[in-house]
Formats: sequence, C-alpha cells, structure tokens
Amino acid sequence: MVCDKCEKKLAKVIVPDKWKDGAHNTTEGGGRKINENKLLSKKNRWKPYGQTKCIICKQQVHQDGKYCHTCAYSKGVCAMCGKQVLDTEFYKQSNV
Repeated sequence: MVCDKCEKKLAKVIVPDKWKDGAHNTTEGGGRKINENKLLSKKNRWKPYGQTKCIICKQQVHQDGKYCHTCAYSKGVCAMCGKQVLDTEFYKQSNV
C-alpha cells in the first residue's frame, strides 16, 4: 500500500509496452537496443530485490521503500515514505 504521491515513484517494468504511441520503453525513441539481452548488459542490469530492508521485520523490500507490504498494511502506513494512509485502530490483526 502506497500513498498517491509515492505511486508515481513505483518501478518500471522490463517488458516493452504494447501501446507504442505513449510508450517510453520502446526502440523507436532510442530507449532500447534491438536484440539486447538485459541479463548480460552490465550497465543497466535489473535487480529484482534491492538492497533496502524493512525497518520492522528486516525482510528485503522489492521496491525502494521503508516497509514491506505486510508491515505497511498492519501499521496502516505508506510502504515507501511511511506516511499514515489507513486507520487500523479497529482492525482485528494478529502478529503471527
């Protein structure tokens, strides 16, 4: 769960968009090389799990953020910036 401001910062996907006119990761605009192997190109290598860890449970976070999805939902905060998004006062949640 992320707030409206952080929703724009979410990571891009590696596959090209099917809609070519508004796509920013196609070969027409010089964004990608033809027949380029993303695993072998060292310059822009995609790392699925970043180096960031959750503040609460120390689990690796897949997006650039402070909290993992489970901790962010249980606390009711944005996973990226930590801003209060949801009021979880009357939720019945366990710590399992």
